[in-house]
Amino acid sequence: MTDAAPTRLDELVAVMAQLRAPGGCPWDAAQTHESLVQYLIEETYELIEAIETGNRDEMLEELGDVLYQVLFHADIAAHTPGEDFDIQDVAEQMTRKMVGRHPHVFGGDRTAETADDVVGFWDDLKKVEKPGRTSVLDGIPQAMPSLALADKLLGRAEKVGLIDLSESGGVQVESEDELGPLLLAIVASAKAQGLDAERALRSTLRELQGRSASRKRRFRARSSSRSAGAARSRSTTWRDTPPRRPRRRRVRPGRRRGRQRARRGTRAADRV
Repeated sequence: MTDAAPTRLDELVAVMAQLRAPGGCPWDAAQTHESLVQYLIEETYELIEAIETGNRDEMLEELGDVLYQVLFHADIAAHTPGEDFDIQDVAEQMTRKMVGRHPHVFGGDRTAETADDVVGFWDDLKKVEKPGRTSVLDGIPQAMPSLALADKLLGRAEKVGLIDLSESGGVQVESEDELGPLLLAIVASAKAQGLDAERALRSTLRELQGRSASRKRRFRARSSSRSAGAARSRSTTWRDTPPRRPRRRRVRPGRRRGRQRARRGTRAADRV
């Protein structure tokens, strides 16, 4: 039995390993996770542009560039003490994650007929996977561009009832063709007045997250106070209420004498 021929992906992994090995490329060998961030961002935006323009050849190339960044980071990790994982570990973890996120496909106890059904139980699954997250806004990358970050934050906030986007007011637009020029006009106005539109929106988003966190803290405090109050009430009721003594039944004098005679008769009968 012969080993299977290496796939194209295997060949790319081998190229990466050779480039970063002793005697390979000094530039590749010198890179770190941090130094590659700028390239990951750039390649990602180039892929987005290829997708939006619908250019098949450019999409093929840019997907390769993003894939190469993933392989690059995995190879760095494989040779960094304390990280010690490679692309196979990345693939294994992603496979496990996707199988776990799709119990309706891989023999779990969930069923889903629509995409909305799937989204509905994903939040429950994420709570189990990420127990350290205490807010619905946790886990959103703050380094996202401000418009993308705003969209993400508003979507999460609406999902849990923090805001109602249908009642938010503001400018009414019906299509992206209308929205694009409007956003551009806002940025142009800010630029003309020496304002930073990106920083302004990011500052407003921090305030939104701060209000959300404050609201959650107040809710927890009220819940804790109610629970403590109920416990104190139960404790006080039990402690301050004296034990009930059995009530003695009052017997009228005539009946008492009759009962005494009856008891004397019973004792006499017992002696016989």
